[in-house]
Amino acid sequence: MKYGVHPLFFLFGLYYAFTGRIFVFLTFTSVAVLHEFGHALVAASLGYRLNKITLMPYGAVISGDITGLRFSDEVKVALAGPLTNLASAVLFVALWWVFPETYAYTDLAVSASLSVALVNLLPCAPLDGGRILGAVLSAYFPKKTVSIVMTASGIAFSCVLGGLFVVTCFGKVNFSILFFSLFVLFGTICVSKEAKYVRIYDGSFFRVLKRGGTIRRIAVAEVVSVKRLLLLLDSRSLNEVCVFDETAKLKKVLSQTELHALFSGENLYKTIGEAMENMERGAIENG
Repeated sequence: MKYGVHPLFFLFGLYYAFTGRIFVFLTFTSVAVLHEFGHALVAASLGYRLNKITLMPYGAVISGDITGLRFSDEVKVALAGPLTNLASAVLFVALWWVFPETYAYTDLAVSASLSVALVNLLPCAPLDGGRILGAVLSAYFPKKTVSIVMTASGIAFSCVLGGLFVVTCFGKVNFSILFFSLFVLFGTICVSKEAKYVRIYDGSFFRVLKRGGTIRRIAVAEVVSVKRLLLLLDSRSLNEVCVFDETAKLKKVLSQTELHALFSGENLYKTIGEAMENMERGAIENG
């Protein structure tokens, strides 16, 4: 996984450093990274990996488009971040009962975890609530319409936050609201195309050959889903998959090259048997 840092993140850090609250900044940063790892772990369980995290104030901006996932799985990935933060908050609170002296060191972590979790449930881009909203809208409207709606929601929410910041200027100025407004705005209109979820197995095995490696054989039934097979493969080795039918008879041994052809554009929820039939049909049609 690659990591990136948005310039706005540095400005946010400098602001907290000059105001003597660098520990608060570091705590929120740690909570945001933990939040993204929650997304990444659940996505990995569905056959996808997050290839890059770009840190920004209050979080990290990534693409929420995970092609081929069912609505229920998209929601799982979106909720994984907030639920990870809620779980860490509960863990810290539980520690207070066993080790009350830890309260002074973990109360900020609890409040940061809760705030990041709850804020991310708001239904606007680029927050997780916006991803869920986008998944719901995608079931009824074209992708272009959904994109316009999500962009509009993010810009509108950013403007509301900007208005709240202006209001605070007439009293005690709250720069945190300004940074959050900019986070939403940049996250809505300037999402990095490099930061996205990609399939764990992409067929790029030449790097394995350059450093030398082992050939790993896996045995599966043809009724196993493509999604499950993705999780069984090892990117550090060359993979061969022995596919058996319902009578436990060996049906085919898939090489690394054939696995790449099998996964290219294939529906994750189909069985390996169905995917193999589609692959063979496509080979015949292509002559």
